[in-house]
Amino acid sequence: MAVVSVSMPDELLDRLDEFAQEHGYTGRSEVVREASRNLLGEFEDTRLEERDLMGIVTVLFDYETTSVEEQMMHLRHEHEELVASNFHSHVGDHYCMELFVLEGQLEDISTFVGKIRATKDALTVDYSVIPVDDFDPISQGR
Repeated sequence: MAVVSVSMPDELLDRLDEFAQEHGYTGRSEVVREASRNLLGEFEDTRLEERDLMGIVTVLFDYETTSVEEQMMHLRHEHEELVASNFHSHVGDHYCMELFVLEGQLEDISTFVGKIRATKDALTVDYSVIPVDDFDPISQGR
């Protein structure tokens, strides 16, 4: 097995070690391997390929210490064919939440989420994806 060196803030490393201990992992490497497999598998759901999808992406960041807001604006414009809507809100004393509503194919949504996740200083990135090509609330009893 290859050995990989990864840089991360001390606080995140402490959380990783605490998580490993609390959940019975043999160490941080096991946690990182599992997290990596989960991340890589997120968009590999073949049931979503070649379908019209709607995605919701939320990003939380500290606006006092970063330029994340500006980076979010650039990503929105770079992917304007995908971003159907965008909402910005202040949360607490110095946090902001950016919410993106996406309409498109799995590959495009995956690329967008990846770029959001790669944005330095984004504190959390959460998303959900649902197919809308056969959405029929009447037949689903709604």
